[in-house]
Amino acid sequence: MRLKFSHFLVSLLMIGGLMLGGCSTEKVTSNTSPTSTATSNATEESSKSNTEATTISEISRESIPGIKNLPRLEGKATVVMTVNGAPITIEVDGTNAPITAGNFVDLVQKGIYDGLVFHRVVREPQPFVVQGGDPQSKDPKSSPERWGTGGYIDPKIGTERRIPLEIKPEGAEQPVYSKTITNKPALTHKLGAVAMARSEPPDSASSQFYFALADLGFLDGNYAVFGYVTDGFDVVNKIQQGDRINSAKVTQGAENLKTP
Repeated sequence: MRLKFSHFLVSLLMIGGLMLGGCSTEKVTSNTSPTSTATSNATEESSKSNTEATTISEISRESIPGIKNLPRLEGKATVVMTVNGAPITIEVDGTNAPITAGNFVDLVQKGIYDGLVFHRVVREPQPFVVQGGDPQSKDPKSSPERWGTGGYIDPKIGTERRIPLEIKPEGAEQPVYSKTITNKPALTHKLGAVAMARSEPPDSASSQFYFALADLGFLDGNYAVFGYVTDGFDVVNKIQQGDRINSAKVTQGAENLKTP
């Protein structure tokens, strides 16, 4: 459901306030939650013809730097994330978001999310997101001021794994990569959506993700949804800032993960 104009202005102010204070470097601003850039990008893109948001073929997708080294999910998988002792069931959709879903499932299997903190919870002035997934938050000695600025350091490359923005337009055969779109996505920000957090550069997502606490249609086409909560949304609704993920396990569809 689209927000009414007055509600949209409130949401714009709320989203803009999600950036961490004192973020003055590219390193610090990377991998933060949805920001007002979603609105500005959407406005900019709206002036372009929808025909410009064409899908990318298999050949051109594979030409994106580093994409051949990223995990892919060919089909669907089920992840059960336990928070405060209660399960949250997530259906991860590799059919419509193979790279984004593959990255998430791969990190789950590596145990990256176990013990991480939900560092940002926004419910006022209206329900927005619950965000976590910064590996820095696993260390109890780390500064909470840094949580929300980090991503998964891939030991194979020695640097942070980044994944391209991946959004499949509804009815398209392939996703669009590395750009926002104005078409309606196949995976929308409806209540219970699970999507990747990123900063302004489109290909800046790594390990941080968020649960949508309401229908957030104004984020569609700007952030990559890769699945939905199918059971345990009541648990999501009770998450408080500072709560930790007890564990995350792939319970079905692990065979659909293809790693390089």
